[in-house]
Amino acid sequence: MIRFILTVILVVSFLILSIPVFLAEWLIGKFRPDWRDISSLRIVQGAFKCVIRLSGVKLTVIGEERIPKDEAVLYIGNHRSYFDIVLTYARCKRLTGYVAKKEMLKIPLLSRWMKFLYCLFLDRSDIREGMKMILTAIDHIKNGISIMIFPEGTRGTAESELEMLPFHEGSFKIAAKTGCPIIPVSIHNSSALFEDHLPRIKPVPVTIEYGEPIRLKELPKDVQKFPGSYVQQIILETLKKNGAA
Repeated sequence: MIRFILTVILVVSFLILSIPVFLAEWLIGKFRPDWRDISSLRIVQGAFKCVIRLSGVKLTVIGEERIPKDEAVLYIGNHRSYFDIVLTYARCKRLTGYVAKKEMLKIPLLSRWMKFLYCLFLDRSDIREGMKMILTAIDHIKNGISIMIFPEGTRGTAESELEMLPFHEGSFKIAAKTGCPIIPVSIHNSSALFEDHLPRIKPVPVTIEYGEPIRLKELPKDVQKFPGSYVQQIILETLKKNGAA
């Protein structure tokens, strides 16, 4: 319980103390948007790394060298825990916008940081707004900003992390329209950190594995039409390899 309390104190303190930082970041962005982008990225990553240390997680990362260094990518991952965002974002080497539910916009200060970091907000009940979000994500990729999506559409709650919801195929239009590589991200055992025993944060081993880049145009035509199931199968096999049950 003490880890949870300390984490809440850390997050709330960061958000409150960052209020004057917003003004500084806004001013920097007026003259040097690229400086603002990098400084915002590093500030948030620093806060996330503190949360990770407080959690006591025993993190193993596999395949990070597979991520292309010279182009934006589309990360596709399974999603079982709020810590999935913290654990993966702390490792981003370049600007990366995460796709989040629109309800996140209601959280003061946090939503401002998310906007600084090119996060996109999805209204799951509005197909037209969903298409606009995808078009914005395509623009981000073309401008060198990677995108991370959890294409199940919500956080998984099944007893086994192998029981994933179907991946929404619309998420993959971003790669189809830009030609960017897809990076499968398999996150094993993250729900054991927090969700499996709320509200305690329990130090457990978690494995993140980045798969080989996938380029849709290199796949068979039938797979190109429905890449969601193809990428999901890769993630499932990786989870099995890393010990999922």
